[in-house]
Amino acid sequence: MNKTIGILAHVDAGKTTFAEQILYHTKSIRNRGRVDHKNSFLDSHSIEKERGITVFSDQGIFHYNSSVYYLIDTPGHIDFSPEMERSIQVMDYAIIIISGVEGVQGHTETVWQLLRKYGIPTFFFINKTDRVGASIEDTLNEIRLNLTKDVCFITESFDKGSMSQELIEFIAERDDVLFEKYIEEGYEKDIWLNYMKNMIKENKVFPCLSGSALQDIGIDSFLEKLDILTYTKYCDEEEFSGRVYKIRYDEQGSRVTYIKALSGTLKVREEICLEIDKNSCYEKVSQIRIYNGSKFKTVDKASAGELFAVTGLSSAAIGDGIGALREKVNYEMVPILKSKVIFDKTLNSKDVLRCFKILESEDPALNIIWDEKLQEIQVHIMGIIQLEVLKQLVKERFDLSVDFGPCEILYKETILTGVNGYGHFEPLGHYAEVHLRLEPAERNSGIIFENVCHTDDLTIGNQNLVRTHIFEREHHGIVTGSSITDLKITLLTGRAHNKHTSGGDFREATLRALRQGLEKAKNVLLEPYYRFKMEVELDYMGRVLSDIQKLNGSFESPQTFYNKAVITGRGPVATFMDYGIEFISLTRGKGKINFIFDGYDICHNEEEVIKKRGYDKNADVQYTSTSIFCSKGQAFLVNGDEAKAYMHCLR
Repeated sequence: MNKTIGILAHVDAGKTTFAEQILYHTKSIRNRGRVDHKNSFLDSHSIEKERGITVFSDQGIFHYNSSVYYLIDTPGHIDFSPEMERSIQVMDYAIIIISGVEGVQGHTETVWQLLRKYGIPTFFFINKTDRVGASIEDTLNEIRLNLTKDVCFITESFDKGSMSQELIEFIAERDDVLFEKYIEEGYEKDIWLNYMKNMIKENKVFPCLSGSALQDIGIDSFLEKLDILTYTKYCDEEEFSGRVYKIRYDEQGSRVTYIKALSGTLKVREEICLEIDKNSCYEKVSQIRIYNGSKFKTVDKASAGELFAVTGLSSAAIGDGIGALREKVNYEMVPILKSKVIFDKTLNSKDVLRCFKILESEDPALNIIWDEKLQEIQVHIMGIIQLEVLKQLVKERFDLSVDFGPCEILYKETILTGVNGYGHFEPLGHYAEVHLRLEPAERNSGIIFENVCHTDDLTIGNQNLVRTHIFEREHHGIVTGSSITDLKITLLTGRAHNKHTSGGDFREATLRALRQGLEKAKNVLLEPYYRFKMEVELDYMGRVLSDIQKLNGSFESPQTFYNKAVITGRGPVATFMDYGIEFISLTRGKGKINFIFDGYDICHNEEEVIKKRGYDKNADVQYTSTSIFCSKGQAFLVNGDEAKAYMHCLR
């Protein structure tokens, strides 16, 4: 049985040490490494060894009883959350490590929410129970308060005896059929165990164990429970399908695509179906690798449930479904900051851009952009530490010395009113016309495309071209030039010419229609927001609530427990991003604070940002609302505000 197990935690909870112990106990590695000794098996990159944190998700393989386990060690620092989220999508089960001293921390809640989004069955391991100040009971209470009430603490050995009375009743209370059986017939070990396995699989129950990874306490017991309480069902007989979850370039410069096989088998030299821009294409697998840490072995085929890597695929992107699976994952952890790349002017900007594009293929969240007007490379990031790692990575990988400018908030734009947009592109020898309906969409829904155009007006192929040009890149708004979002775009109608319409004509007409519509609508600036949770002693509650208001945040009625208050709310990233340091100082390190990205909303200081940006919509060379028409063999321009009267489809 193949099982993919992921380990996740707040930074410094002992996640990598726990992974080392698991691999050592199952004889996958000969020696246990330590993060502080810079010799851990899964933190193999020089950057990870130097900084003592996990930056890249790496996998190890171990065998236990009749199962093969693929163990993924994920980053614990919030700056590398996108890397962690990309690994979650291929996990069968997850293990959250929580320090028995610090308890549930900020990033623990982020991890928990992501696991719930993807529906991953989860185990808890309370670590560092050997440390002074550690409390299993207090940590369990924090889990019940902050994460889930359906956590069950396990101490018994299921293969040697019965469950405790407490656990028997805990399981029975969560299933009506089982509860009735318990009342009428009492406890039966095998039935309860099967129910518990299914409840874990269905995210109704979350087992919790404890120990000390550093002192090798509780590891054997955890492995035993993990093996007994988990199962997977994969079928090799079905058509092959898989999910791309990671891309790397090896030392020889070969592109390596990491895949989780969900069904069927894949063989070397076999062609695999990919979907690129709604079009299917086939690429041949030249090699299949099974990675264990930084080393790999080549195999002839990969089967359902396995994690493996292939060479030969050049088009697959992270999050893509391949083979019979066509759907793509939309990730929740997105950067909210950007910075420009600073490099020596003697270097060719195209060469530097090429290097960063390679990094972008490995981490799509970087969203590398070349700003033609400013002649600069821009990178999207989660935080300052990520920039430091990127700087070091670029030096090691490409021998380039780069720096980064100050971090800036990533703003977006949308509209508040519905309008029609018209675009016409007809220089001599070309022809395309597009009519679009632009309407505000639900907040944080992105761009939604709808098509009501009749095939009498435009062929299916030309209609698909319009859709492709809508989604092929992010489009500038007219307020600050930031990306537009939360927009429903409907293709109403259009026109082509049998002889003169060529490939790029519909791109030009579509972009003009989009811009013309934006210029007629009421536009608004959006900024990223945090949802926060703060836990403070009652003495500090008044000050914290005052701070939230000063930072343009809002909060719900505080909840009080004993001498503490829990405050939840939301506020702009721009005002709250540095508040954590002030909060720790204010509460003398006794308070807890957690920020989770909560999407975009109306900008709290729109006028100030617009003035600072100084964006001139008429000087944006990438976008224009001016349409081009042709009369008597001569092309002429019509400004966006007058273009509707010239449109051919309206005549």
